[in-house]
Amino acid sequence: MQSAAIAHPAEKQRVARKSTFASIAVNTVLMTLQIVIGTIAHSQALVADGVHSLADLISDFVVLIANRHSGAKPDADHNYGHSRYETVASLFLGALLISVGVGMLWRAGTRLADLQNIPAVHMSAFAVAALVLVCKEALFRYMLREAKRVRSAMLIANAWHARSDAASSLVVGIGVIGSLAGLRLLDPIAAAIVGFMVARMGWTFGWDALQDLSDRALDETAAADMRALLMSTPGVRDVHEMRTRKMGDFALVDAHILVDPMISVSEGHYIAESARLRVLTDKRVLDALIHVDPENDAVAHPPVDLPTRERVSAEVDAALAPGGLRAAAVNLHYLSTGLDVEVVLPAASGNWRATGSAEAARLLESQTQSLDRVDLEALKRRLGARKLDVLLQRDISVTQGGSAAELKTGVAPGGRSSATEPHNAA
Repeated sequence: MQSAAIAHPAEKQRVARKSTFASIAVNTVLMTLQIVIGTIAHSQALVADGVHSLADLISDFVVLIANRHSGAKPDADHNYGHSRYETVASLFLGALLISVGVGMLWRAGTRLADLQNIPAVHMSAFAVAALVLVCKEALFRYMLREAKRVRSAMLIANAWHARSDAASSLVVGIGVIGSLAGLRLLDPIAAAIVGFMVARMGWTFGWDALQDLSDRALDETAAADMRALLMSTPGVRDVHEMRTRKMGDFALVDAHILVDPMISVSEGHYIAESARLRVLTDKRVLDALIHVDPENDAVAHPPVDLPTRERVSAEVDAALAPGGLRAAAVNLHYLSTGLDVEVVLPAASGNWRATGSAEAARLLESQTQSLDRVDLEALKRRLGARKLDVLLQRDISVTQGGSAAELKTGVAPGGRSSATEPHNAA
């Protein structure tokens, strides 16, 4: 997964540079034609479209700058990387388009207020408008295809910016035709329509970028895909409190997974890491933070007044001392139902073939008698435990292998002691 996470931004940067330089070349030529011919031909709509192309040039350079910095690796100031540089660039593009659109509307309004002084439009304005329409539509299709291939929101926004140029050029062409037909009012109206289209496109891009900067989550379909990946991990019983937030074109995922409460910490960590790697197989995910829960902590929590491990260990050692015993391990389970304690006594060593089964049974019986001198019920009460289990283990060494005999004595919730017959344990 790491290699995929590194290669994808590199490909995005290459495509961004290539498509943006193509856009710069096209917009430079078209902007020059639009402004020069629009001024000579007395077409305000064509000049307004030229200003729009100038805004495209500025946005192209913004894309190049953002693309260069967004691929930088995480550092001390940006622990999650710099992917949001692209989102900031999209916000800037949106603000730029809104400003250009409002300016066009203002200029068109002042022109409409002085209809008698609107000059006649020359035919050359229509020729340039038609050329711009064809070039911008071709540029849009090329940029959108490349942007979708690398799934870059910033490049998609820039591609649709080119489509808005094509649409505005169509409006300009209609306005110029109307003006040539004697309806000079249509040229400033076309300019106003272009301004509105530009401002509306800017608002759309700016609003989306603002939402992403405000930690917008993935959509419901994408979130369901993430949950399905987590649930498909062996050992995961349930998923809750899953949250996602956009990071440029990627997303960060936080989730709590429910596992068997009686497994070891290392097994729980293994399950969590397996779930994390499974989520990272989705290329939309930049990183994932997985929290392991023995219970659904959204609805159940352990009591806050349960004793700490230090206190439990001290109480166990004090309780076992009268029997001359000492715990080899103490396993604690803090659950919403209370505290479960499991005490493991050290194994007694011996040679099964040398001592025989009768001697082995005698050694095990001696250890059991030592445990009988321990008041397990009192220990359970002092700890406030719901359940207390004591495991007696005996390793039996043999010439060609080994086995272990175990006697389990438990103090159940009702206070009764129970015992099982010795059995082999792996």
